[in-house]
Amino acid sequence: MTKEQLIQLLSGKIKLVRTEMGYTQEQMAEVLGISKKTLVQIEKGRSKASWTAVVALVALHPDSLTIQSILGEEPMEIIEMAAHSILERPKGRTLGGKLWWNDIEREGDYILQQNMISMHYRILDTAHIRWYSTFDQDEAHARLTDLANSVDWDRRVNHDPKKSISL
Repeated sequence: MTKEQLIQLLSGKIKLVRTEMGYTQEQMAEVLGISKKTLVQIEKGRSKASWTAVVALVALHPDSLTIQSILGEEPMEIIEMAAHSILERPKGRTLGGKLWWNDIEREGDYILQQNMISMHYRILDTAHIRWYSTFDQDEAHARLTDLANSVDWDRRVNHDPKKSISL
């Protein structure tokens, strides 16, 4: 998903988020760092929100049901991927994909999942720590194999067959 696609999707939902949060137009404009006039134009569909306003909307309201219905349970992950194209680092414990996620493949101590809403991919380890996120399926499969092989190599070098944690 690109920045432009996110802007398109979320510009049309700002009023719903504002209503959900119980904000007036003045309050929402202040929160997003835009003028009330600009907010009115966005809510009427006459203009689109800026990337900065979209990021502020998601960052300040990640628990909004409206935002989660569009971007899934971790909306900031989508924003980060649009900004950086991929995310590749251990990043926080997840719920393991009980909602919003389909398991695609498992290799060693890692599982590849796809988000049912945004359709992006992520790789979790058996402790449900997110290691990688991307919209590119081929990259996700390649990284899954790389991660699984690096864990196997670490175990052989360190002679520690018990490093694995079961799901």
